[in-house]
Amino acid sequence: MNQSNTKKLAIAGILCAVAVVGSLFTFPVLASKCAPIQHMVNVLCAVLLGPWYGVGVAFGASLIRNLLGLGTIMAFPGSMCGALLCGLVFWKTRNLPATLVGEVFGTGIIGGLAVAILLMGKSAGDIAFYAYIVPFLISTVAGAILAGILVAALGRTGALSSMRTALER
Repeated sequence: MNQSNTKKLAIAGILCAVAVVGSLFTFPVLASKCAPIQHMVNVLCAVLLGPWYGVGVAFGASLIRNLLGLGTIMAFPGSMCGALLCGLVFWKTRNLPATLVGEVFGTGIIGGLAVAILLMGKSAGDIAFYAYIVPFLISTVAGAILAGILVAALGRTGALSSMRTALER
């Protein structure tokens, strides 16, 4: 394993821990516990590490949250769909606003539908909009706003480019 992969793995572990600890800061919306920090972490993974690390961090954080009783099974498809889509969007475009939209669409729409149809059954697709998509959208929009502010601030100070350079070495 080269030094670049070791650094990426270490950052992924830190971001996974941030997502787990951040899950303590939740607010209920209809059938879901909204945890915006996970969505912020998804965007940070997309910008710093790429889509596959993002999916791995989302899976790891969801697993740990469930094992600790801090999350629900709904965390898996929601966070992983968002992490994958925003990671792929950033990988292809290098555009932060498009990446934020990718996170919102991936988690809010795709993840919400995945929870409703795959985990709750096809009949739940009828109530998916109100029971899953709306709460997922609220959570992911809040997390995307936090991520946008953080990444923009890191970019303005030059810290973001320094981090990317350090991760590539």
